[in-house]
Amino acid sequence: MEIRKLGKDLSVSAVGLGCMGFSHAYGAPTEQSKAIEMIRAAFDIGYTFFDTAEVYGTQDDPHQNEILVGEAIKPIRSKVQLASKFGIHFDMSSSQVNHPLIPDSRPETIRLSVEGSLKRLQTDYIDLYFQHRIDPAVEPETVAEVMADLIKEGKILHWGISETNEAYLRRAHAVCPVTAVENRYSMMARQYESLFPVLEELNIALFPVLEELGIGYVAFSPMANGFLTAKYEKGTKFDSQYDYRSNMPQFTDAAMEQNRGLLALLQRIAEEKNATPAQISMAWMLCKKPWIVPIPGTRRLERLKENAKSADVKLTAEEVRKIDEALEQMEMSEVFGGSRIVNKPYAK
Repeated sequence: MEIRKLGKDLSVSAVGLGCMGFSHAYGAPTEQSKAIEMIRAAFDIGYTFFDTAEVYGTQDDPHQNEILVGEAIKPIRSKVQLASKFGIHFDMSSSQVNHPLIPDSRPETIRLSVEGSLKRLQTDYIDLYFQHRIDPAVEPETVAEVMADLIKEGKILHWGISETNEAYLRRAHAVCPVTAVENRYSMMARQYESLFPVLEELNIALFPVLEELGIGYVAFSPMANGFLTAKYEKGTKFDSQYDYRSNMPQFTDAAMEQNRGLLALLQRIAEEKNATPAQISMAWMLCKKPWIVPIPGTRRLERLKENAKSADVKLTAEEVRKIDEALEQMEMSEVFGGSRIVNKPYAK
Protein backbone atom coordinates (compact mmCIF):
# COMPACT_ATOMS: atom_id res chain seq x y z
CA MET A 1 0.00 0.00 0.00
CA GLU A 2 1.06 3.59 -0.61
CA ILE A 3 2.82 5.27 2.32
CA ARG A 4 1.91 8.79 3.46
CA LYS A 5 3.57 11.17 5.85
CA LEU A 6 1.90 12.78 8.86
CA GLY A 7 3.86 15.70 10.20
CA LYS A 8 7.57 15.86 9.55
CA ASP A 9 8.49 12.21 9.93
CA LEU A 10 5.62 9.85 10.77
CA SER A 11 5.18 7.52 7.80
CA VAL A 12 1.96 5.47 7.77
CA SER A 13 -0.07 3.41 5.34
CA ALA A 14 -2.35 5.57 3.18
CA VAL A 15 -5.34 3.82 4.74
CA GLY A 16 -5.21 2.94 8.43
CA LEU A 17 -7.37 0.62 10.48
CA GLY A 18 -9.71 2.09 13.06
CA CYS A 19 -9.86 -0.67 15.67
CA MET A 20 -12.67 0.72 17.85
CA GLY A 21 -15.39 -1.37 16.23
CA PHE A 22 -13.89 -4.63 17.44
CA SER A 23 -14.86 -3.71 20.99
CA HIS A 24 -17.15 -0.74 20.98
CA ALA A 25 -20.09 1.03 19.29
CA TYR A 26 -20.76 -1.40 16.42
CA GLY A 27 -22.57 -4.27 18.07
CA ALA A 28 -21.48 -6.86 20.61
CA PRO A 29 -17.67 -7.06 20.88
CA THR A 30 -15.80 -9.36 18.53
CA GLU A 31 -14.24 -12.40 20.14
CA GLN A 32 -10.73 -11.32 21.05
CA SER A 33 -8.94 -14.08 19.13
CA LYS A 34 -10.85 -13.18 15.97
CA ALA A 35 -10.10 -9.49 16.39
CA ILE A 36 -6.40 -10.24 16.79
CA GLU A 37 -6.53 -12.43 13.68
CA MET A 38 -8.12 -9.56 11.73
CA ILE A 39 -5.55 -7.00 12.84
CA ARG A 40 -2.70 -9.29 11.82
CA ALA A 41 -4.44 -9.97 8.51
CA ALA A 42 -4.63 -6.21 7.98
CA PHE A 43 -0.87 -5.95 8.41
CA ASP A 44 -0.36 -8.73 5.86
CA ILE A 45 -2.55 -6.78 3.41
CA GLY A 46 -0.46 -3.64 3.82
CA TYR A 47 -1.92 -1.68 6.73
CA THR A 48 0.71 -0.30 9.08
CA PHE A 49 -1.32 2.35 10.97
CA PHE A 50 -3.64 1.17 13.76
CA ASP A 51 -5.86 3.46 15.82
CA THR A 52 -7.28 2.72 19.27
CA ALA A 53 -8.06 4.57 22.54
CA GLU A 54 -8.08 3.89 26.25
CA VAL A 55 -11.91 4.14 26.38
CA TYR A 56 -12.80 1.75 23.56
CA GLY A 57 -14.26 -1.20 25.38
CA THR A 58 -17.27 -2.54 27.22
CA GLN A 59 -18.83 -1.91 30.62
CA ASP A 60 -17.20 -5.10 31.87
CA ASP A 61 -13.82 -4.37 30.28
CA PRO A 62 -13.52 -0.64 29.46
CA HIS A 63 -9.99 -0.97 28.06
CA GLN A 64 -10.54 -4.09 25.97
CA ASN A 65 -9.58 -2.50 22.66
CA GLU A 66 -6.10 -1.45 23.73
CA ILE A 67 -5.52 -4.90 25.22
CA LEU A 68 -6.41 -6.76 22.03
CA VAL A 69 -4.57 -4.29 19.79
CA GLY A 70 -1.47 -4.63 21.96
CA GLU A 71 -1.61 -8.41 21.76
CA ALA A 72 -2.20 -8.33 18.00
CA ILE A 73 0.73 -6.08 17.14
CA LYS A 74 3.22 -7.52 19.64
CA PRO A 75 5.02 -9.68 17.02
CA ILE A 76 5.16 -6.78 14.53
CA ARG A 77 5.52 -3.78 16.85
CA SER A 78 8.59 -2.32 15.12
CA LYS A 79 6.84 -2.46 11.73
CA VAL A 80 3.63 -0.61 12.60
CA GLN A 81 2.51 2.81 13.80
CA LEU A 82 0.20 2.88 16.77
CA ALA A 83 -2.19 5.68 17.70
CA SER A 84 -4.06 5.88 20.99
CA LYS A 85 -5.92 8.60 22.87
CA PHE A 86 -6.43 10.18 26.27
CA GLY A 87 -8.72 12.77 27.77
CA ILE A 88 -12.27 11.43 28.06
CA HIS A 89 -14.38 8.92 29.91
CA PHE A 90 -17.99 7.94 29.40
CA ASP A 91 -20.93 9.10 31.47
CA MET A 92 -22.18 5.66 32.43
CA SER A 93 -25.15 7.14 34.30
CA SER A 94 -26.77 7.81 30.92
CA SER A 95 -29.19 5.27 29.46
CA GLN A 96 -28.19 6.17 25.87
CA VAL A 97 -26.41 3.53 23.83
CA ASN A 98 -23.87 6.20 22.86
CA HIS A 99 -23.00 7.44 26.34
CA PRO A 100 -22.08 11.13 26.63
CA LEU A 101 -18.40 11.99 26.91
CA ILE A 102 -16.82 13.68 29.91
CA PRO A 103 -13.50 15.40 29.09
CA ASP A 104 -10.55 15.34 31.49
CA SER A 105 -7.15 16.54 30.26
CA ARG A 106 -5.58 17.52 33.55
CA PRO A 107 -1.82 16.81 33.51
CA GLU A 108 -2.10 14.22 36.28
CA THR A 109 -4.86 12.43 34.34
CA ILE A 110 -2.78 12.40 31.18
CA ARG A 111 0.12 10.87 33.09
CA LEU A 112 -2.07 8.09 34.44
CA SER A 113 -3.57 7.51 31.00
CA VAL A 114 -0.29 7.15 29.14
CA GLU A 115 1.11 4.71 31.70
CA GLY A 116 -2.05 2.61 31.52
CA SER A 117 -2.04 2.61 27.73
CA LEU A 118 1.62 1.63 27.49
CA LYS A 119 1.00 -1.31 29.80
CA ARG A 120 -2.13 -2.52 27.99
CA LEU A 121 -0.54 -2.06 24.56
CA GLN A 122 2.58 -3.97 25.70
CA THR A 123 4.87 -1.32 24.29
CA ASP A 124 7.45 1.22 25.46
CA TYR A 125 6.15 4.02 23.25
CA ILE A 126 3.07 5.23 21.37
CA ASP A 127 3.74 6.57 17.88
CA LEU A 128 0.88 9.10 17.87
CA TYR A 129 -0.96 10.12 21.03
CA PHE A 130 -4.18 12.08 20.55
CA GLN A 131 -6.07 14.28 22.96
CA HIS A 132 -9.46 12.61 22.40
CA ARG A 133 -11.57 15.72 22.97
CA ILE A 134 -10.87 19.28 24.06
CA ASP A 135 -11.29 19.86 27.79
CA PRO A 136 -12.65 23.41 28.24
CA ALA A 137 -11.25 23.53 31.77
CA VAL A 138 -7.64 22.96 30.67
CA GLU A 139 -5.72 25.39 28.48
CA PRO A 140 -4.21 23.98 25.26
CA GLU A 141 -0.77 25.20 26.31
CA THR A 142 -0.99 23.07 29.46
CA VAL A 143 -1.80 19.95 27.45
CA ALA A 144 0.94 20.71 24.93
CA GLU A 145 3.52 21.10 27.69
CA VAL A 146 2.70 17.62 29.00
CA MET A 147 2.98 16.25 25.45
CA ALA A 148 6.40 17.88 25.06
CA ASP A 149 7.54 16.23 28.29
CA LEU A 150 6.23 12.82 27.21
CA ILE A 151 8.07 13.14 23.89
CA LYS A 152 11.31 14.01 25.72
CA GLU A 153 10.79 10.96 27.93
CA GLY A 154 10.29 8.73 24.86
CA LYS A 155 6.85 7.56 25.97
CA ILE A 156 5.22 9.07 22.89
CA LEU A 157 6.84 10.00 19.58
CA HIS A 158 4.24 12.42 18.23
CA TRP A 159 1.00 13.96 19.40
CA GLY A 160 -2.25 15.18 17.92
CA ILE A 161 -5.70 16.48 18.75
CA SER A 162 -9.05 14.89 17.89
CA GLU A 163 -12.08 17.04 17.05
CA THR A 164 -10.07 20.23 17.36
CA ASN A 165 -10.81 23.71 16.12
CA GLU A 166 -8.46 26.28 14.61
CA ALA A 167 -7.92 28.44 17.69
CA TYR A 168 -7.12 25.49 19.97
CA LEU A 169 -4.84 23.94 17.34
CA ARG A 170 -2.84 27.13 16.84
CA ARG A 171 -2.29 27.64 20.56
CA ALA A 172 -1.27 24.02 21.20
CA HIS A 173 0.94 23.86 18.12
CA ALA A 174 2.89 26.94 19.22
CA VAL A 175 4.02 25.09 22.38
CA CYS A 176 4.61 21.59 21.01
CA PRO A 177 4.26 20.97 17.24
CA VAL A 178 1.19 18.89 16.40
CA THR A 179 1.73 16.00 14.00
CA ALA A 180 -1.91 15.32 13.09
CA VAL A 181 -5.48 16.13 13.86
CA GLU A 182 -8.03 13.33 13.95
CA ASN A 183 -11.46 14.62 13.02
CA ARG A 184 -14.63 13.26 11.52
CA TYR A 185 -14.59 13.55 7.72
CA SER A 186 -16.69 12.11 4.93
CA MET A 187 -18.78 13.19 1.97
CA MET A 188 -21.57 13.77 4.48
CA ALA A 189 -19.47 15.56 7.10
CA ARG A 190 -17.24 18.22 5.54
CA GLN A 191 -17.32 20.90 8.24
CA TYR A 192 -13.65 20.49 9.06
CA GLU A 193 -12.50 21.35 5.55
CA SER A 194 -12.17 24.87 6.94
CA LEU A 195 -9.08 23.58 8.79
CA PHE A 196 -7.29 22.52 5.59
CA PRO A 197 -5.78 25.98 4.83
CA VAL A 198 -4.64 26.21 8.46
CA LEU A 199 -2.86 22.86 8.26
CA GLU A 200 -1.11 23.97 5.06
CA GLU A 201 -0.21 27.35 6.56
CA LEU A 202 1.40 25.75 9.59
CA ASN A 203 3.16 23.35 7.25
CA ILE A 204 4.84 26.24 5.43
CA ALA A 205 5.69 27.99 8.67
CA LEU A 206 7.41 24.93 10.09
CA PHE A 207 8.85 23.12 7.11
CA PRO A 208 9.62 25.35 4.11
CA VAL A 209 10.60 22.38 1.94
CA LEU A 210 7.47 21.65 -0.06
CA GLU A 211 7.95 17.88 0.06
CA GLU A 212 7.72 17.89 3.84
CA LEU A 213 4.26 17.83 5.32
CA GLY A 214 3.24 19.84 8.34
CA ILE A 215 0.11 18.65 10.10
CA GLY A 216 -1.69 15.59 8.79
CA TYR A 217 -5.39 14.83 8.91
CA VAL A 218 -6.51 11.43 10.16
CA ALA A 219 -10.11 11.01 9.01
CA PHE A 220 -12.36 8.89 11.19
CA SER A 221 -15.80 7.73 10.02
CA PRO A 222 -14.70 8.27 6.39
CA MET A 223 -17.75 6.37 5.13
CA ALA A 224 -20.21 8.09 7.48
CA ASN A 225 -20.26 5.10 9.85
CA GLY A 226 -20.60 2.71 6.93
CA PHE A 227 -23.50 4.45 5.20
CA LEU A 228 -21.42 5.34 2.12
CA THR A 229 -20.72 1.69 1.41
CA ALA A 230 -24.23 1.69 -0.11
CA LYS A 231 -24.82 -1.67 1.57
CA TYR A 232 -27.75 -0.56 3.75
CA GLU A 233 -31.42 -0.39 2.81
CA LYS A 234 -34.67 0.84 4.29
CA GLY A 235 -35.65 -1.18 7.31
CA THR A 236 -32.10 -2.01 8.39
CA LYS A 237 -32.08 -2.56 12.15
CA PHE A 238 -29.19 -2.35 14.59
CA ASP A 239 -28.73 -3.67 18.11
CA SER A 240 -30.09 -0.92 20.35
CA GLN A 241 -27.96 -2.11 23.28
CA TYR A 242 -24.54 -2.15 21.64
CA ASP A 243 -24.70 -0.43 18.26
CA TYR A 244 -24.50 3.36 17.95
CA ARG A 245 -25.97 3.15 14.45
CA SER A 246 -29.35 2.44 16.05
CA ASN A 247 -29.40 6.16 16.94
CA MET A 248 -27.70 7.62 13.87
CA PRO A 249 -29.88 9.83 11.68
CA GLN A 250 -28.42 8.70 8.34
CA PHE A 251 -29.76 5.16 8.82
CA THR A 252 -33.45 6.05 9.22
CA ASP A 253 -35.88 5.17 6.43
CA ALA A 254 -36.47 8.87 5.75
CA ALA A 255 -32.74 9.45 5.42
CA MET A 256 -32.45 6.60 2.96
CA GLU A 257 -34.83 8.51 0.71
CA GLN A 258 -33.06 11.83 1.21
CA ASN A 259 -29.68 10.31 0.36
CA ARG A 260 -30.66 8.47 -2.79
CA GLY A 261 -28.92 11.09 -4.94
CA LEU A 262 -25.69 10.75 -2.99
CA LEU A 263 -25.67 6.98 -3.27
CA ALA A 264 -26.49 7.22 -6.99
CA LEU A 265 -23.49 9.53 -7.47
CA LEU A 266 -21.23 7.06 -5.69
CA GLN A 267 -22.56 4.14 -7.72
CA ARG A 268 -22.04 6.00 -11.02
CA ILE A 269 -18.44 6.98 -10.26
CA ALA A 270 -17.72 3.50 -8.90
CA GLU A 271 -18.82 1.96 -12.19
CA GLU A 272 -16.67 4.42 -14.15
CA LYS A 273 -13.61 3.60 -12.05
CA ASN A 274 -14.25 -0.14 -11.70
CA ALA A 275 -14.43 0.34 -7.97
CA THR A 276 -16.98 0.18 -5.15
CA PRO A 277 -18.90 3.08 -3.54
CA ALA A 278 -16.85 2.61 -0.37
CA GLN A 279 -13.62 2.93 -2.34
CA ILE A 280 -14.82 6.06 -4.11
CA SER A 281 -15.84 7.69 -0.83
CA MET A 282 -12.27 7.29 0.43
CA ALA A 283 -10.46 7.88 -2.87
CA TRP A 284 -12.23 11.26 -2.97
CA MET A 285 -10.41 12.38 0.21
CA LEU A 286 -7.15 10.56 -0.53
CA CYS A 287 -6.89 12.35 -3.87
CA LYS A 288 -7.87 15.69 -2.37
CA LYS A 289 -4.82 16.12 -0.11
CA PRO A 290 -1.63 14.05 0.24
CA TRP A 291 -1.71 14.37 4.03
CA ILE A 292 -5.18 12.88 4.60
CA VAL A 293 -5.26 9.32 5.98
CA PRO A 294 -8.68 7.68 6.46
CA ILE A 295 -9.04 5.04 9.18
CA PRO A 296 -12.14 2.97 8.37
CA GLY A 297 -13.03 0.13 10.68
CA THR A 298 -14.36 -3.29 9.80
CA ARG A 299 -14.68 -6.79 11.21
CA ARG A 300 -14.66 -8.54 7.83
CA LEU A 301 -11.64 -9.65 5.83
CA GLU A 302 -13.21 -8.81 2.47
CA ARG A 303 -13.86 -5.25 3.66
CA LEU A 304 -10.26 -4.94 4.88
CA LYS A 305 -9.08 -5.78 1.37
CA GLU A 306 -11.66 -3.53 -0.27
CA ASN A 307 -10.76 -0.54 1.91
CA ALA A 308 -7.03 -1.00 1.32
CA LYS A 309 -7.56 -0.83 -2.42
CA SER A 310 -9.11 2.63 -2.05
CA ALA A 311 -5.55 3.93 -2.22
CA ASP A 312 -5.27 2.50 -5.75
CA VAL A 313 -8.29 4.41 -7.08
CA LYS A 314 -7.15 7.63 -8.74
CA LEU A 315 -9.32 10.69 -9.21
CA THR A 316 -8.02 13.77 -10.99
CA ALA A 317 -8.20 17.21 -9.40
CA GLU A 318 -11.01 18.04 -11.82
CA GLU A 319 -12.94 14.91 -10.88
CA VAL A 320 -12.58 15.76 -7.18
CA ARG A 321 -13.76 19.33 -7.89
CA LYS A 322 -16.84 18.06 -9.73
CA ILE A 323 -17.69 15.71 -6.87
CA ASP A 324 -17.38 18.62 -4.43
CA GLU A 325 -19.70 20.71 -6.58
CA ALA A 326 -22.26 17.91 -6.70
CA LEU A 327 -22.07 17.39 -2.94
CA GLU A 328 -22.61 21.09 -2.28
CA GLN A 329 -25.80 21.13 -4.35
CA MET A 330 -27.18 17.81 -3.18
CA GLU A 331 -29.90 17.17 -0.64
CA MET A 332 -28.63 15.03 2.23
CA SER A 333 -29.94 13.87 5.56
CA GLU A 334 -28.34 14.72 8.84
CA VAL A 335 -25.36 12.56 9.74
CA PHE A 336 -24.17 11.41 13.15
CA GLY A 337 -21.90 14.09 14.58
CA GLY A 338 -20.51 12.32 17.61
CA SER A 339 -21.54 11.54 21.16
CA ARG A 340 -22.68 14.45 23.30
CA ILE A 341 -20.03 16.06 25.51
CA VAL A 342 -20.98 16.93 29.06
CA ASN A 343 -18.88 18.94 31.47
CA LYS A 344 -19.02 17.53 34.97
CA PRO A 345 -16.81 18.01 38.02
CA TYR A 346 -13.69 15.89 37.84
CA ALA A 347 -13.93 12.57 39.67
CA LYS A 348 -11.92 12.51 42.88
